[in-house]
Amino acid sequence: MKRRNLFAAAAAATAFMGVRAATPASARNFVLVHGAWHGGWCWTHVGDRLRAQGHRVFTPTLTGLGERRHLISAQVNLDTHIDDVVNLIEFEELQDVVLVGHSYAGIVITGVADRIAPRLRQLVYLDSLMLDSGKSIFSSFPDDVVQQRLKAIRDTGGGVGAAAPLSPAAFGVKQPADSEWVTRRMTPQPVGTYLQPLVLRHPVGNGRPKTYIECTDGPIATLEPTKARIRADASWTVRTLATGHDAMISAPDALTDMLLQLAI
Repeated sequence: MKRRNLFAAAAAATAFMGVRAATPASARNFVLVHGAWHGGWCWTHVGDRLRAQGHRVFTPTLTGLGERRHLISAQVNLDTHIDDVVNLIEFEELQDVVLVGHSYAGIVITGVADRIAPRLRQLVYLDSLMLDSGKSIFSSFPDDVVQQRLKAIRDTGGGVGAAAPLSPAAFGVKQPADSEWVTRRMTPQPVGTYLQPLVLRHPVGNGRPKTYIECTDGPIATLEPTKARIRADASWTVRTLATGHDAMISAPDALTDMLLQLAI
């Protein structure tokens, strides 16, 4: 009976979303990078689903955030976070990586691709920001938004230069249980990540295939210039998800299914 139950559980896992479980030859390496104020924890539901399909999944927490919040300092910047992901991929000796960046991490994975493109299979930008080389996050925002953010950082930064988290509702998280879960885990964002320009030696993506997944429920105004630019660029594949910005929390099944389709 125990043996039969074990087989039944395995069959249920492989039937998830109607997607056939990966064979050793088709298994992928996924590296899922979180956005501002989040941590690797936010990928829990998607990571579990991908692993159930036989894929390897890494969900690094960037320096100064999540369970690494004790490392926050004025020295943590965009390059620190690019190094976090590059080092993970190199020390785990990963190849053929499906690299996913959510929100702020769209900038991070662009920097990663600029350095180690041969290790990457493709880039997936989940409702994320894009920057031109030489631009910082704050240089891409309207001046009134920048001034509001800088004031909030001065008021709440605790002397290390950090932006306090927004509410889960700002990320489209609507279910009360999900909202409470996110609220408990969000941590301040190092301000250096807003101020340091992205410096690229190659075009965005560095020759790797690029897909942008747009979350259409409650679009975020600061992302609209990025989305307009990408829609007008034929080098991008664009997909949509009818959910809020934190799709990995509000729609983990649909997002997992889309990532599996893209990884084929």
